[in-house]
Amino acid sequence: MTDTFTPVLTANWGQPNSWKLSAYEAAGGYKAAAKALKMQPAEVLGVVKDSNLRGRGGAGFPVGMKWSFVPQDNPNPKYLVVNGDESEPGTCKDMPLLLASPHTLIEGMIISSYAINCHTAFVYIRGEVLHVHRRVRQAVAEAYEAGWLGKDIKGSGYDLDIIVHAGAGAYICGEETALLNSLEGRRGQPRLRPPFPAVEGLYASPTVINNVESIATVPSIINHGAEWFAGMGTEKSKGFTIYSLSGHVAKPGQYEAPLGITLRELLERAGGIRAGHELKFWTPGGSSTPILTAEHLDVPLDYEGLASAGSMMGTKALQIFDETVSVVRTTLRWVEFYKHESCGKCTPCREGTWWLVQLLRDFEQGVAAEGSVDKLLDVAGIVNGKSFCALAGGACACVTSAVKHFRAEFEQGYTTPAWEVLPYEASALFAVEGGDVR
Repeated sequence: MTDTFTPVLTANWGQPNSWKLSAYEAAGGYKAAAKALKMQPAEVLGVVKDSNLRGRGGAGFPVGMKWSFVPQDNPNPKYLVVNGDESEPGTCKDMPLLLASPHTLIEGMIISSYAINCHTAFVYIRGEVLHVHRRVRQAVAEAYEAGWLGKDIKGSGYDLDIIVHAGAGAYICGEETALLNSLEGRRGQPRLRPPFPAVEGLYASPTVINNVESIATVPSIINHGAEWFAGMGTEKSKGFTIYSLSGHVAKPGQYEAPLGITLRELLERAGGIRAGHELKFWTPGGSSTPILTAEHLDVPLDYEGLASAGSMMGTKALQIFDETVSVVRTTLRWVEFYKHESCGKCTPCREGTWWLVQLLRDFEQGVAAEGSVDKLLDVAGIVNGKSFCALAGGACACVTSAVKHFRAEFEQGYTTPAWEVLPYEASALFAVEGGDVR
């Protein structure tokens, strides 16, 4: 892994008015778009493929390869859809990016759309983040006024329109086919595949769906080249990314670093665990990724490293929990979220998440029947892998990984409420003890 820590995506976040077109262009913005529009679309696609940029939304599928699946002989329009429905608990990287530098995404969309022969692109943003939605709309308007969007962009002969769409607040719409249904005005529920979106997506036309960070990374690759990008990260997980640290850490926030950095190194940059406490468990990629413990501090935070540790990259949302936190309570809160956000389309998810919550509430209240830990795992095993999308699998990953690492804490729920084992007020970030805030 390279030791390069020069910020790329976050380089301009601290600049005055970084979200405005004038500030973005002054920092070199849109040079990559101008360069790409002088190349052939196949050349642009080739550079992205050679960089081995992998999707930053969780799955880690190679971006250039996904673009190459779009059948150019299909007479229907080609669409690019950017997934900005950032709803995974603990995930908070795309919203700061859109807030601080929306033109980075817009430039990435221009290049990406050009590469796949797309002339209409969409940004799907979670509706609750109204300030982000307004800022992106403002940036799109600036780009139109400056000639970076619309007809014959900067005399290149290429046309592109970008539509900013606000979702209505459903976690399920982060799943790409549910997002497409939502864009089309339907209920946000996953579609059965095949056909896959690249062949039959939005309006039954070839569609590429990528995460905000994935598309925002493209301009830097075009500017500096595939070899430059591949020179960061690890052998199979190339480049840089944004890690989101939250919870019991001294300095929570966004930390841009090459893929393959460890949590130990990130914690050093973030000032460590809050004073007087120690790490108990953490999520590497949001609440739907299996939790890890202090013994995994030196696991490389890349796709292969985390898979070998029994977890996954997900959205790189590193939620940090110290020894004051009840695993039982935390798992229940996560599964309650997934139960609430289940779209109800498939029975295993709709019913299974409900039963998981009932069992976990018994553990929290200290009234679980003897042997309920095995019953909990049994229900998770029945639900996992049986649903249309990954929502149910994420809920089960919370449960199975928590029991794997902290089974004894769950077994205490046969006789003792979780709030007696670990008082909840002790885990508050600003708990008061003897008049001192800690």
